Amino acid sequence: MSCGDPHETDCNDVLAEVYLYLDLECSDDRRLMIREHLDECSPCLREFGIEQEVRALVARCCGSELAPAELKQRLRTKLGELVLNAETRELRPD
Repeated sequence: MSCGDPHETDCNDVLAEVYLYLDLECSDDRRLMIREHLDECSPCLREFGIEQEVRALVARCCGSELAPAELKQRLRTKLGELVLNAETRELRPD
């Protein structure tokens, strides 16, 4: 996904790391870069909000259970593939 506006950091890079950001699993420098991008990019902020809501829903449904690290990685990989597939569809001419 790209909003079409120029940013220091590409929208795709930010959205690819949104779960790392939410899980506090990225460096302080990356967190700052992502936060700055979200502050200036409404489409990415909207996607980030959706991801936060999904995360909150899963937390409510699953309680305090923690997912195994392998499951988290598989989900991140699959979500990355879905984002790429969605972007490819967006780029196809009608």
